[in-house]
Amino acid sequence: QVQLVESGGGLVQAGGSLRLSCVASGSTSRYRMAWFRQAPGKEREFVAAINRGSGPTYYDDSVKGRFTISRDNAKNTLILEMNSLKPEDTAVYYCAASQTIILSSMRGPDNYAYWGQGTQVTISS
Repeated sequence: QVQLVESGGGLVQAGGSLRLSCVASGSTSRYRMAWFRQAPGKEREFVAAINRGSGPTYYDDSVKGRFTISRDNAKNTLILEMNSLKPEDTAVYYCAASQTIILSSMRGPDNYAYWGQGTQVTISS
């Protein structure tokens, strides 16, 4: 079992950048990991995912080219670099992990066993 703690959220203006981190309580090298987000009144949606090791990576079309997911397995840390932020990126961002998820299911939140508590990202226009 692994515990996940996100940090790095905040309030920035449109066009700005943020770097989210998700630190795990144990080794995550054998976990597939992902970032999801949930805006008020909306369902939790997929943002990006990364396979075991250092990749490959997968992105939702809405963030492709602006966000970068990476991981540092030596530090048990998952990173989400977010650039060119837009007001529609405003949400609570969650990291998630699973040892058993298959690649074709990585975009589905129900397929992840472990979740962090979330970090708020607010983008002002």
